[in-house]
Amino acid sequence: MSFISRFQAIDEKQKIKAVRQLIKDSTSDFDYFLMLTLSVLMATFGLLAGSETVVIGAMLLAPLLAPIIVLALGVSMSHHPLILRSLSTIGYSVLFSVGAAVVGAFLFSVGNLDGGVNAIILARTHPSLLYFIVAIISGFAVTYTAVRPNLSSTLPGIAVAVALIPPLAVMGIGVALLSPDIIAGSTLMFLVNVSGMVFAGMVTFSLMDVHYEKDVAESTIKNEATRVEKETERIKEIEEETAI
Repeated sequence: MSFISRFQAIDEKQKIKAVRQLIKDSTSDFDYFLMLTLSVLMATFGLLAGSETVVIGAMLLAPLLAPIIVLALGVSMSHHPLILRSLSTIGYSVLFSVGAAVVGAFLFSVGNLDGGVNAIILARTHPSLLYFIVAIISGFAVTYTAVRPNLSSTLPGIAVAVALIPPLAVMGIGVALLSPDIIAGSTLMFLVNVSGMVFAGMVTFSLMDVHYEKDVAESTIKNEATRVEKETERIKEIEEETAI
């Protein structure tokens, strides 16, 4: 059996399950942004403290992998609503992350932010071809793992390897420091990581012939929109009851 045939031979049920789960995980609801904010704050404090261990822990919390892989899924399917949905989630994620990092940077080093620029912060401002290659490998690994649930134990390692959250935290630190160099370097680092993952994910999904699951993607998007709408209505009801 050839290399490509092994991808095409993946069970249809696994593909359907993966598409549904990825879209659910990439839904920009309260839980998503809560975990994102916590992970960015944790990464910001870890970076300012010079602790790689804390930064690694923050990467394990972050839910940002899902919308990036779903963007690759949308491109491989030529599914424009899914692409726009993913881009929107990623865009809001960047804004929330940078905002949280700015707040965290000020809280950590009030009046003395210049002392917070250390080696592990500067390391996230110098992207290279090597980082792009790592992002491609990580994108391939996380996409394949999404369709092969028996390999899910490898996901934490992949999340650490691709390092999506630290550049966003550094971006926020750069904003707090009013440092164009830090902002530009960390932004480029983030874009390098995202582009590498999307490219690898798109190729991997194409090899798996996942584009046949368009109907599954559409129904899951609708179901998630309905779920979020119901949750919002329930929250409004609770707030009204509390106000009374």
